[in-house]
Amino acid sequence: MDAEQARQVDVVLRQLGIPGVVALEDPENTAGSWRVYDTAEPATRRDVTADVLAAVAAKFPEEEPGSGPMRGFVIPPKDG
Repeated sequence: MDAEQARQVDVVLRQLGIPGVVALEDPENTAGSWRVYDTAEPATRRDVTADVLAAVAAKFPEEEPGSGPMRGFVIPPKDG
């Protein structure tokens, strides 16, 4: 995800009350990949992207098993 998508993921996590810090994998590489961590400190943080994804999915239970998204974040478009 890029910086704008990361910002949107951060907003969604706050709205849902799910803890996590959306940050670059490598703080020195601004064009790099973004992940969700338990803290902001690069030296001590732990990647919790999978746990956060599960927490988001739990907020929106499936109507039929197997009918919902299986992985990734869905970010609505800016103009919609």
